[in-house]
Amino acid sequence: MRHLLAPSILSADFNNLSKDIQLINESEADWFHVDVMDGVFVPNISFGFPILKHVKKISQKPLDVHLMIVNPERYIEEFAKAGADVITVHYEACVHLHRILQSIRSLGIKAGVAINPATPVSVLEDVLNDADLFLVMSVNPGFGGQKFIPRTIDKIRQLRIDLDEAGSKAVIEVDGGVDATNYKSVIDAGADVIVAGSAVFNMPEPREAIKNLKA
Repeated sequence: MRHLLAPSILSADFNNLSKDIQLINESEADWFHVDVMDGVFVPNISFGFPILKHVKKISQKPLDVHLMIVNPERYIEEFAKAGADVITVHYEACVHLHRILQSIRSLGIKAGVAINPATPVSVLEDVLNDADLFLVMSVNPGFGGQKFIPRTIDKIRQLRIDLDEAGSKAVIEVDGGVDATNYKSVIDAGADVIVAGSAVFNMPEPREAIKNLKA
């Protein structure tokens, strides 16, 4: 498959959020990436259902919702109702991961699993065929604008091997510090979906930045 680009609205201008959403609608980007943080699982708080519902009303592309929260199972149904097309939970935040993935899929949406930089891909062995997406964090979650962790490339390669050997059709997503300097290396390692925040919204011409990354 061709790689997909998912701009993260965490880096958007919240004084002009509707304008930035429309910019993404009109660009070559494929998804909206929505980072939900609770100030507990990660040391930051972002936004929740009201913002997601607002984005859903305007967006013309799928909403890729990344839950960086504890006890995500408590909110799965509500995020689905708010408009999520993909819901990704963190391996580190789930006691009963398999059950949560089943719950997400039962709502008719795609289920994802994210792992932090210090978590090895081997922990995903038993759920390789139970998720539609695996998110490899290439920075420590919680804040935008961080520097890409080079070791992530090896993790992407290993995860691609593991998915192929398991016969899984799941896609690999990478989030954190991906920009024009490392984008190709991430794709070549086996990533299918790239999350880009600062590399899009902090550029003078975001739409042109998206076009260049996609190229």
